[in-house]
Amino acid sequence: MRFNLGAIIMGFVLSPSTLVRPARVLPLLLVLSLTLVACRDKAPVMLSRFTAFETQVDVSLVAVTRDQAERAAALVAQDFAYLERDWASDGEAMERVNRLLAQGEPFVPPPSVRRLVRLGQTLEVESEGLVDLGLGRLVRLWGFDSASESVRRPPTGERISALVAAAPSMASIEIEGLTLRGRDPALSLDFSPIARSQAIDLAIRHLKDLGVRNALIQAGGELRAIGERSGQPWRIPVLRPSGSAVLAIVPLRGDEALATLGEQERAFTDRGRLYHAILDPRTGRPAIGARSVTVLSTETTHAAVAARALFIAGPKDWRRLAARLGVRQALLVDAEGRLHMTPAMAGRLELVDVDEPIEIVEPEWPAPDGQDDRPS
Repeated sequence: MRFNLGAIIMGFVLSPSTLVRPARVLPLLLVLSLTLVACRDKAPVMLSRFTAFETQVDVSLVAVTRDQAERAAALVAQDFAYLERDWASDGEAMERVNRLLAQGEPFVPPPSVRRLVRLGQTLEVESEGLVDLGLGRLVRLWGFDSASESVRRPPTGERISALVAAAPSMASIEIEGLTLRGRDPALSLDFSPIARSQAIDLAIRHLKDLGVRNALIQAGGELRAIGERSGQPWRIPVLRPSGSAVLAIVPLRGDEALATLGEQERAFTDRGRLYHAILDPRTGRPAIGARSVTVLSTETTHAAVAARALFIAGPKDWRRLAARLGVRQALLVDAEGRLHMTPAMAGRLELVDVDEPIEIVEPEWPAPDGQDDRPS
């Protein structure tokens, strides 16, 4: 089953003249022309860079003039700034939303928040609860709600168990017209699992509206590419789980998105053990079994959501979840470093080390109606 993001994304209608950029988002100042040497028939790549959602965002544009690049890059930066203002977990907008949800009275949130609440309810169902945007209290308990580099310790088992037992659910939020009403004080919204990917998808839509046909937007491990890079596919490196080296290259062309989620996600080490921010809602602790997951899709949000669900599902259950979420191209690196990938992903990846231990398996697609998929 594949959730429908189209209606969610199409709900955004933003104009550069109406957006407000928060002061804490770095202004877009850098527009670099990267001319490809000795290839006269290849257009230059214009690169712009800014910071949003606590990460570096790179925007690469091909076959555009400098004026077009500056206009397009400014629009992308405004899109990210607008959404960060509404969705940042430590921002005034989200603090107000979570406070009012806990009070249980109806209120009118920013339109972008209402849309993500509706999307979050869908994601919770489709991912069987593995992708939950209502775990803000658990995220804060672990200290994963900020980019702080201060020394952290894992919380006590009692505090974790208490929040897991409360079982907050996105279904407890009532949506009626323009208003939201919370029915569970244990729920606290945290949009970080999909905020960057939603911003990328919206920005790509706006670039298309401007007539840009060849572009790449990347924020952390999430990206989306349209067209091509000066006559060649966009060649995207997939890093090893440690982040220290390249595992493989994925060529992208046309309109494709890629998301990689790894164990270094806002991780800290305590007493020799690594704790990452990909929390399993069933245990309240960092998910175990996988070290990284990469998913290819047509939308960044679908790729990011699927990567999170498969990471939490782990090596034993990722194939079933992949089929449920409509994922055909996925790579999972397990705790022992073995690669598990779908045949469609195997046909795309260019592995740096051809001697990697690999298992190539199809997602567990359900049997057609009326047929028994058990072996005879």
